[in-house]
Amino acid sequence: MIRVLIERHIAETLETAYEERSRKVLQQAVSAPGFISGETLVDSHDPNHRITLANWRSEADWDRWFHSEERRALMLELIPMMDAEEHITVLEQSAF
Repeated sequence: MIRVLIERHIAETLETAYEERSRKVLQQAVSAPGFISGETLVDSHDPNHRITLANWRSEADWDRWFHSEERRALMLELIPMMDAEEHITVLEQSAF
């Protein structure tokens, strides 16, 4: 299993619209092969900084979803609401 950390910063006044559309992205990811679970968190010191933590069966499953036309189409709705590019980190369990 891997974890994917997705960080996004939302432009001022677009929080509500972003929340609605980001839910659609997560709902679609739920049906993607290899998706295990996910949650979205808000930075307690910056309410426009959003972090999504998703668990995937494998990096190959995540890569398929990340490069899918479905995700690209959904991201076209989110990107205009962000004031910076999303930052993605793929994490795996430490061997120690």
